[in-house]
Amino acid sequence: MWGAEATEQGNCSKFTGGQLPHCCEKSPVIVDLLPGAPYNQQTANCCKGGVLSSLTQDPSKFVAGFQMNVGGSADYTGFQMPENFTLGIPGYTCGNATEVPPSKFYSDGGRRRTQALRTWNVTCIYSQFMASSSPKCCVSLSAFYNNTIVPCPKCSCHCQGLSPANCIKYGETPSLLQQKHDPNKEQSPVVICSQHMCPVRVHWHVKQSYTQYWRVKITITNLNVVQNYSQWNLVALHPNLQSVTQVFSFNYKPLNQYGYINDTGMFWGIEFYNDMLLQAGESGNVQTEMLLHKDSGIFTFREGWGFPRRILFNGDECVMPLPDDYPRLPNNAHTAASSSACRIFLPLLLLIVML
Repeated sequence: MWGAEATEQGNCSKFTGGQLPHCCEKSPVIVDLLPGAPYNQQTANCCKGGVLSSLTQDPSKFVAGFQMNVGGSADYTGFQMPENFTLGIPGYTCGNATEVPPSKFYSDGGRRRTQALRTWNVTCIYSQFMASSSPKCCVSLSAFYNNTIVPCPKCSCHCQGLSPANCIKYGETPSLLQQKHDPNKEQSPVVICSQHMCPVRVHWHVKQSYTQYWRVKITITNLNVVQNYSQWNLVALHPNLQSVTQVFSFNYKPLNQYGYINDTGMFWGIEFYNDMLLQAGESGNVQTEMLLHKDSGIFTFREGWGFPRRILFNGDECVMPLPDDYPRLPNNAHTAASSSACRIFLPLLLLIVML
């Protein structure tokens, strides 16, 4: 193998030949090599340590590959592709291998082209519901025109005091040595006790309104005291994202899912600045502000239009508050303005009559 290795060699006692095979297991578990692996063990796009970025964030780190030689009969026409593929990560399921035209490779500076004997594709997809029985993040809302801060819905991720929720009081620090951790499994979150019990909270604040622009502040808070989030990303759905003028402190790129609709965008941290979302504490948050142009015909602050339709953190959809709970414009704004005008002009009218 090149670029990866099997976790178990297995029983190779029946093998007849010189050098023993790398693995003799019928259902081998293959793991990616770590960065910095010996050069003679590498292959193209290998050795990412099992950590991949999204295509939008880093095109050089969104793919990983390895090469494997399978021993057996020299008659390749009857070769059967292995079955029951899985990535070994909760939430991912893989389909059956489908044969496609053989892959082709260039050598000798591009002057010679060779091809594989046979090539198959295996497609794996991710499901948030299969990955976890409960959500992993939630959204809270606020606006400059309303004093109400809408918190994350109660029991968004877990309910406090019920299994399997595990939380600590604010200010307490659990002993990391007492935390059970299997390197082959995702560690259970230990969050700061709250009504929503989510490891990650995203706060969307409508901060300010100008004549032709409006400003939004986004804060991502890590409430998980035993985990950092490296190379995190946030995806937001809002109709005014087509008119983003400037984003401060985060990287941003629109995601044109349908070609002509530009209402979805991805945010992620700036390398060596805030691309690491630290665990709960004073530094356990990252934030940015963005400036958006007011599009005539669609812009309004009424009925919660200024708030996002959906928020996803690291590919998992966050729990949004109910639309009826969104901060609303004061209903008596026009009445209050009219009353103030009356109070100002009434003394002036009396003064004219007396004269």
